[in-house]
Amino acid sequence: MRGGRGQERAITGNRQTSWALADAYGAELVESAESEALRWARARAQDIALRSVSPATGATLRLLAATAGAKAVAEIGTGTGVSGLHLLHGMRPDGVLTTVDIEPERQQFAREAFRAAGFVGNGGNRVRFIPGRALDVLPRLADGGYDLVFCDGDRAECLDYLAESLRLLREGGLICFAGVFTEGRAGDSAVPPAEVLRLRELLRTVHESTVLVPSLLPVGDGLLCAVKRGE
Repeated sequence: MRGGRGQERAITGNRQTSWALADAYGAELVESAESEALRWARARAQDIALRSVSPATGATLRLLAATAGAKAVAEIGTGTGVSGLHLLHGMRPDGVLTTVDIEPERQQFAREAFRAAGFVGNGGNRVRFIPGRALDVLPRLADGGYDLVFCDGDRAECLDYLAESLRLLREGGLICFAGVFTEGRAGDSAVPPAEVLRLRELLRTVHESTVLVPSLLPVGDGLLCAVKRGE
């Protein structure tokens, strides 16, 4: 027992190092197999000063999509296609990604990246683009029709995304929120901005939910994941 407690203290004392190792490990997995399309999408995100998921977060999204055997995935925040490429690589070969973004220019970048990766064009189309504000679009999507919902949109709307996602997900489906650490501000004791307060409320709501089985993963800028329980 004493040895076990001592080991636990050692792990806790070095948790920042451990988290950094986990992030670097995921990044190496993706970078070693990263496609030209994915590198192009990352470069476009940098060009327009748009935040995109880290390589380690991308590796985790691939894993989760593959674990869920995802055939239908909804993405809130297309960006330039970085997260979408990761999700598509993890999904079933016949899976379709439905991706929503308020900025058509971003979706055009993503379309080019998906085409370069073979997910769009050449007689097949595994991506459905829907331009518009997420909270206007999501109510039009089918109840219980999705295996995974990935949220990387307006952080101020995260609780609304959660409510819509619970409706969209099948039993056993996954919901994931990117960027919940908000560059360390989520745990800062100083008076936080409104978006950080909103994310703290999201973390609390998911933790206290009776219909979700959650975990907060220390990859990238924090990835909050939860499985929807069966009724």
